[in-house]
Amino acid sequence: MSDETTAGPAARRRGYIAVEGPIGVGKTSLARMLAEKLGARLVLDESGNNPFVARFYEDPDKYAFPAQLYFMLIRYRQQRELMQQELFRQATVSDYLFSKDRIFANLNLTPDELVLYDQVFRLLDAQMAKPDLVVYLWARAEVLIDRLRKRNRDFERHISIEYLERVSAAYRDFFFYFEETPLLVVDTSEMDFIEHPEDLEELMREIDRTRAGIQHYVPRLRPGR
Repeated sequence: MSDETTAGPAARRRGYIAVEGPIGVGKTSLARMLAEKLGARLVLDESGNNPFVARFYEDPDKYAFPAQLYFMLIRYRQQRELMQQELFRQATVSDYLFSKDRIFANLNLTPDELVLYDQVFRLLDAQMAKPDLVVYLWARAEVLIDRLRKRNRDFERHISIEYLERVSAAYRDFFFYFEETPLLVVDTSEMDFIEHPEDLEELMREIDRTRAGIQHYVPRLRPGR
């Protein structure tokens, strides 16, 4: 874990923080800022170069299974490599939770594919270290669409609002029953960690206060929002 001179109280108590949420909610941006503020190691999802993703959004029935397997295996490899490098000897912030892979498998795979997927997933998930805290970000569907348009990635242009709503609902269902670790649920619909640094400071204080179980954080509205 990080030296007390380089990490705040949240980082010292929360050795491993995972940031999660649906597509476009701002996981990676927040993870970067938290890691910098807390003097923590940053771990970013390396599965973004999945060669099946663009084809999946164009033809989900054909490419869902290979896309899902790629995501799961590349994340497993990354986590194992990091654990062998004694990842958790220092404060760490990640922009994904390994078990989130199951959310998309449930959404996208056929029943037969899901049976095969589950056999592999259970074996791999049992070997994963669990975070000390998961920060689950959510936002209204229209907010997510707006954020996706602003970052303007080619393959994301094929994402429909209907699919995004399904993903958001699946995340809500997943975290409603989540018991693996302490969970902080954050409504980011009216938050902007880049334009309003005070939003980040308030969230860090909330992380500091989070204990066991599930807690919810809804930021105070400010004039002009």
